[in-house]
Amino acid sequence: MALAVVTGVARASQSYEVGLTRQGQLIDAFEVSAGVADAPTVLLIGSLDGDEESRLSVISQARIYDGRRARHRPIHLFVITGLHLAKETALFPPMGRAYRENPESHALWRWIGIHAPDEVLIAGEDFGLAEALSNNAVAGVGRIPARKVDRRAKFLDVVGRGARHSEAHIERERRLKRTPRAVATELGAVYGHNFAQPTYLPGMALLAQSRLGNVADVAQLAEPYLSGKSEPLGPRATSLNLAGHLVFADLAERTKNERALALVRKAADLGFEGGEMKQSMPFHNEMSDSVFMGTVILTRAGKLTGERRYFRMAARHLDFMNKLVRRTDGLYRHSPLNDAAWGRGNAFAALGYVFALSDWPLDDPDRPRVLHDFQALMAALARHQTGEGLWREVLDYRGAYGETSATAMIGFAMERGIRHGWLAKSFYRHRAEGAWEAVLARTGSDGVLIDVCESTNKQPTLTDYLRREATLGTDERGGGMVMLFATEMAGLD
Repeated sequence: MALAVVTGVARASQSYEVGLTRQGQLIDAFEVSAGVADAPTVLLIGSLDGDEESRLSVISQARIYDGRRARHRPIHLFVITGLHLAKETALFPPMGRAYRENPESHALWRWIGIHAPDEVLIAGEDFGLAEALSNNAVAGVGRIPARKVDRRAKFLDVVGRGARHSEAHIERERRLKRTPRAVATELGAVYGHNFAQPTYLPGMALLAQSRLGNVADVAQLAEPYLSGKSEPLGPRATSLNLAGHLVFADLAERTKNERALALVRKAADLGFEGGEMKQSMPFHNEMSDSVFMGTVILTRAGKLTGERRYFRMAARHLDFMNKLVRRTDGLYRHSPLNDAAWGRGNAFAALGYVFALSDWPLDDPDRPRVLHDFQALMAALARHQTGEGLWREVLDYRGAYGETSATAMIGFAMERGIRHGWLAKSFYRHRAEGAWEAVLARTGSDGVLIDVCESTNKQPTLTDYLRREATLGTDERGGGMVMLFATEMAGLD
């Protein structure tokens, strides 16, 4: 593991989770801050090939640098060491599907791009990393000057002097300065222009488009369903279609469209048979996703129609799902197949509760219990937020990659919870802001997102969740969730 020796003596430092090796070992990084905030940032990498001399040299110099007084530290220093890449898989830019294939190369490449140093020094063998960093927009962020150095050289004595900010550094700073409204508008040029499949995947971006004031455009996309030309609940409907009906619920509330309301009612009525409540909403497939997919369409129907039976069914469905997949520590297993606390599976639960509470009548007898369960879930999630503001692909597994869509969804739930007084501002404000900053760094103005987990059904093992592919590019699901988070941070309704 990287810098275990150093972290025990660090004083002005912070540690980071870079990723996992093929064997499941943690790759970590270590930061020593400079004496001034705007100092250049240098990343020092040692022993990519496992060379012990290189590793010890980097650790020794990092320890000496960490021991200096602040005024004698002219650079922000990141250090990664302890990697042992195989020559046949150490390709840069990385090849294959992250993090299922070549996980070390993907983790290193994306971490460097997101943290955007001004210069990278690689002691000893570099497997072409220096050239790749210098000549490519790293993880879509920007180029970073990099070079190999002799493993015996005193590299920290000359590094960083007169260094300019790298392309990646400048782009990262630009990203972090954007307002929530600006981010929502940028992403709105990419996402929220298609509803050919009436599911939540394009639906979340459409909700955000309505919040941006583009209700007429959303209504036009929904027109085939509103006119009866297309049926949003066909014979192959799934829980994704139930959640897609939130677009019709939004239009029913904003435009008073009766056909939209009829579609919402039809979806919500799937929870009843012969006038009696079913055990649960259909299509749940035993997955925690259904805390969102199956619950929110019920509470939306209840708000729009004033019929309390929908809230009773929502409470019943929540109880059913909680007995099935809620763990004793307050987190959700994705399914009964194993105990893995999949990040987006828990984010769906957070989103489901906060959407439902937004519609739930204040005088309804089930509301206090639902509010208590939401608060308990958010407290459990807060315990697993990383120092960078992220929630991991598997929440409680160190080194699992920070997952952007889950972070946006949980951040949305926190922000709305704070705004409505359901969550304590003193405890959750900096956590929501940390999530927002993490999402900002991973979101390009062109809609390119870093580390959004692929579509995920029930997986049989923990390893299967840890190795889910993480996209680097445009992603309809992730883009919609980040858009929605941006509109919430901007205070749009």
